[in-house]
Amino acid sequence: MENIKKRILFNDLVKYFGNKEALVITGMRQVGKTTLLRQVFDWVGDCPKLWFDFENPLDVKFFEDIDYNNVYKNLEKTAKKSARSRLTVFIDEIQIYPEATKIIKYLIDHYRVKFIVTGSSNYYLKNLFPESLSGRKFLFELPTLSFREYLYFKGKIEEKEALTGEISKALRNSDIFNHKKFEADYDDFVHYGGFPAAVLETDFDVKKQILKNIFSSFFEKDLKILSDYKDIQELRDLLLLLAPRIGSLIDVTRLASELGTNRPKIYRYLEFLQGAFVIKLLPRHAKTIDKAVAGGRKAYFSDTGLLQVMGGVNDAQLFENAVINQLFGYGKVSFYNKRNTAEIDAILDKKIAFEIKLTGTSQDVLRLQKLAADVKIPAQYVISKKFAEGKNFISPVVL
Repeated sequence: MENIKKRILFNDLVKYFGNKEALVITGMRQVGKTTLLRQVFDWVGDCPKLWFDFENPLDVKFFEDIDYNNVYKNLEKTAKKSARSRLTVFIDEIQIYPEATKIIKYLIDHYRVKFIVTGSSNYYLKNLFPESLSGRKFLFELPTLSFREYLYFKGKIEEKEALTGEISKALRNSDIFNHKKFEADYDDFVHYGGFPAAVLETDFDVKKQILKNIFSSFFEKDLKILSDYKDIQELRDLLLLLAPRIGSLIDVTRLASELGTNRPKIYRYLEFLQGAFVIKLLPRHAKTIDKAVAGGRKAYFSDTGLLQVMGGVNDAQLFENAVINQLFGYGKVSFYNKRNTAEIDAILDKKIAFEIKLTGTSQDVLRLQKLAADVKIPAQYVISKKFAEGKNFISPVVL
């Protein structure tokens, strides 16, 4: 694992290693959760530790004993743990055997044992796991590579430069030098996304095949929770309908009509897809939570490489999706729609308004400033893929 570069999340995990709570790493398949878990396993060193992969039935069997004290005794014996040392247990794909969370809770409460686990879907964690780990876990989401991490993995910047940091720092770094330096890399990032395997592959045809395989893996493994094959077909078709609607308000009634199903099912599918990290649902900016919920949402794909696999998307939509994902790395993102006549593409933490354009103009800035004033957003910037000089323009390569 020494030759594989570490994700930024690695630093957060080791920071919380000393706490007794379980560390739970979630994220879509193929984003690097297992690799990250292995890197932490190696970092722990020679202390008593065990590794379990719940995709292996023999590893699951270790946790099937109904006497939880016996489970610990077997763990302790296998790890050859001394009386004074703490045992660290690593479990990959814990959602495969949800009963294990009850054991983890019991062992955390009664023994000196640290658990670090991965789970491939928030949907599983929220709906299949019991509430037994409430208050006994720290949850970390591992997304696909950010553009800063992309550059780091490609050897274009140092590890410390890959840290997201504050948005104010990114805004200060927007200049023609940085734009030209990373413009070609950003084009690659927008078109092929941030899955590590796709990022590190240099052959474009192989990149495309990797992304297709990731999409297929989602249907083969994550959708096993849906026993009704009709549901799987409808989910696939819903994704195909969402792709060309990037940047538009979700019309649940129309989607239900086109799929020949009902509105409650569409809402359930959307929540499932978000919980499986396939899409992100962007809420409308509002003064109250009730108005935000009632105001409709937009759907963006969690990775633009997967969006490309879907097809039916133009360059402007692909770019907007990439920028929205980048902004999520800095805080909470929403959008503003003024009675369906004008809108702000993205609002970060209710403080900064962004317009996302392939080619930004001064008119875009003026329009954005006027709309931002309506909702009292103090700062405004146009993110232009084609670099534009000016006070209120920024390049996407700095985000």
